[in-house]
Amino acid sequence: MIRKTTTASVYFNSPPKYSSLNMMKEQEITLTELLESRDRRWNHEKFLMAHYPKLTLICLTVVMPGKVKRNARSLIVAKAATQALQGIFDEQTSLWEQKDLPTGFEAYCMVKVNPETAKRRCCNIEEHHPLGRLFDIDVIGPGGVPISRQQLGMAPRSCLICGKEARLCMRMHSHTQEELQAKIKEMIDEYVHRL
Repeated sequence: MIRKTTTASVYFNSPPKYSSLNMMKEQEITLTELLESRDRRWNHEKFLMAHYPKLTLICLTVVMPGKVKRNARSLIVAKAATQALQGIFDEQTSLWEQKDLPTGFEAYCMVKVNPETAKRRCCNIEEHHPLGRLFDIDVIGPGGVPISRQQLGMAPRSCLICGKEARLCMRMHSHTQEELQAKIKEMIDEYVHRL
């Protein structure tokens, strides 16, 4: 039996029109709040792994640069990502949790799939879904060992703007937040237009 829990509303059952989502109040977060949310997420991951030691943990967050982590666009990305994950892991899922927080959307999925297979499936979503570049999907095997793309012989994630390795562009601050936000807006607007 799958145990599903949800914190707050993510508009997944009956989404309002995109235009009404655009009017939602946006809340900036501080660096301290962001760091605390990462600590909380890591502690929750440890809790889940302790309670499901033989399963693989999938942790989903939304890529949303800037001080606002929860807005109309992030919720559209969250919905698309959860639908994609549930579509490929539904029958193998023992637990699904999602949290809609000011610091950003989070989902946790415990699956009966070996970590390498789960990572390959998640990378496939990240690479081929129209919004996949905005999904941050981590896969953690039993014992708390994260599975990396490199371990599976896969290329690192590419930059949204220039196509180079995303990690290097982030480290070098190759693109402004405004450029990234404009590209994200363009991707989401195109996706919504096709729905």
